[in-house]
Amino acid sequence: MTATRQTVRQAKGDATRQQILDAAERIFAEIGFAAARLDHVAESVGIRRPSILYYFPGKQQLYDEVEADIFASMHAFVLNRTEDVTEPMERLLALLDAWLDFLVSRPTAARIIQRLIADSAAYGNNPVRFSESALQDLEDVVAAGVASGQFHPVSAMVLLNSVAGSALHYVCNAHQLGPSRSYDPADPAQLAQFRSMMHRLARVAVAPQD
Repeated sequence: MTATRQTVRQAKGDATRQQILDAAERIFAEIGFAAARLDHVAESVGIRRPSILYYFPGKQQLYDEVEADIFASMHAFVLNRTEDVTEPMERLLALLDAWLDFLVSRPTAARIIQRLIADSAAYGNNPVRFSESALQDLEDVVAAGVASGQFHPVSAMVLLNSVAGSALHYVCNAHQLGPSRSYDPADPAQLAQFRSMMHRLARVAVAPQD
């Protein structure tokens, strides 16, 4: 086989693998890990089930790849948005904005994270195997703010559950409140209103207490 043919074959294989991951993310987001089948993914991509097994040994491994990519991509998005921001409050708001904008642009990721949180039995032995980077991003920002005296000693996990996690509800609830209350999370006016509220809550949550 010539080098050119090998390159073309590799490119085709890479494209198929990515199509499988994209389809799997949509299906895991729509019906959850337990209900999803490799046959669902194969049908969506237009291939046979054995073709998926060529790339992924089973459903768990496929799901792991999807979840790993979600959190790796979110972490990279955060780093890009916060790398030049040093002041603790501005860095916290930039982090929250990055999470919000990432989830709005990738609603399937928001639904998968929401499902992961709601499932009392973790999909793997380590529930933060892939999400550790996101948790550490928030903990680092909060620790810097507390150390500087600009934040009161708030728990990063309290902040996660009370403020940061609201971005998940904002994205996932868009069409779950009835026709008269549905909204487009990406609508600029709607997004700006939510972002403003999230910022106000974050400022109150970390403000030094008298």
